[in-house]
Amino acid sequence: MREAPLSIAMVGTRGVPARYGGFETAVEEVGRRLVDRGHQVRVYCRRPTDAPHEPVPDQYAGMTLVHLPALHRRSLETLSHTALSVRHLVRHRTDVAFVFNAANAPMLPALRQAKIPVATHVDGLEWRRSKWGRAGRFYYRVAEGLAVRWSDALIADAQGIADYYAAEFGTVTRQISYGAPVISPGSDALEAIGLVPGGYHLVVARFEPENHVLDAVRGYVASAAQRLFVVVGSAPYSTAYTEAVTRAADSRVRLLGGVWNPVLLDQLYANALTYVHGHCVGGTNPSLLRAIGAGTATIAWDATFNREVLRDDGWYFDDAASLATRLEHAEADLEATTARGRALVDRAKDYDWDTVATGYETLAQDLAARRVRPSASGRRRRARRWGRAGGRQPLRTEAQ
Repeated sequence: MREAPLSIAMVGTRGVPARYGGFETAVEEVGRRLVDRGHQVRVYCRRPTDAPHEPVPDQYAGMTLVHLPALHRRSLETLSHTALSVRHLVRHRTDVAFVFNAANAPMLPALRQAKIPVATHVDGLEWRRSKWGRAGRFYYRVAEGLAVRWSDALIADAQGIADYYAAEFGTVTRQISYGAPVISPGSDALEAIGLVPGGYHLVVARFEPENHVLDAVRGYVASAAQRLFVVVGSAPYSTAYTEAVTRAADSRVRLLGGVWNPVLLDQLYANALTYVHGHCVGGTNPSLLRAIGAGTATIAWDATFNREVLRDDGWYFDDAASLATRLEHAEADLEATTARGRALVDRAKDYDWDTVATGYETLAQDLAARRVRPSASGRRRRARRWGRAGGRQPLRTEAQ
């Protein structure tokens, strides 16, 4: 028998429409499917910084939107917005809440006191990002434990994240990945920006050290590759990294900045000769899934999370020199490169948004029915097992 429809809150992201990262993509794709299945979905969104007083929509794809402000400082933006969201949620209850990002764990006691069942999507190993200083890394380490202690359930989007929480805290997680839409978007939008199908390699990433954009540009510049190198992305809080990327580029590198047009972005993925993916500390990455769903041969940073998605159908690099070699090989054997892309489309079929939405729906029903309970204290079982706090080395597979 089908269970009763629920009211579900999505808290802790920039909101929808998705224009920023993986959490926002998940909220949009999952939220609209939950609405289609009869549930009421409320998404807490940040007010736009460029027009803070302009009217904002209160509905999107059937979801109810609540726009609230945030302190626009890197260390406080997420937490300040989540604090306001939780205050609103406590006053306007839902049956269940999904909180995205373990950094928001200090807000969880208010939801528990209000008896709102909550699952936290813990994401990747944020304390490994070098953009955080010592205090930031310490905070994220502590927040992981608080999320374990104060959540009714945890969501991991990759097996590597599930393994980490099992080893560190002795707790179980619901493993719910992201989806990889299989797309064939055409190429008509490329002409306006001076690109042709197959005539470029592509990077799409926020400009952060752990995404290795600078390594990617340096590797390409050092290579004998002939096709253009197109870089999509920016650094929201750091001009220094953007300047370093710009200095490293040569005339063959095209820095497009942020691309928010979904049609153009899909066509960029689908028509690239290769997609270069440098992310190493998150879980399953939506940009990586978007590339394989577009059938684009992918060269990824050699990290556990990326190997989990690509397996033997991906190429891997771990510094600028190894990327240069991969790019040269990709251009030298176009048939093999195209075959890699076709094989990755089959990998993408393992990442289906309908299945992802079912995972969230089932968890929401379990939470509402009180069929899940916290399973650990939040104390670490084996300190520093996963490397020095703040270290920049990615998790790697045992086979390496």
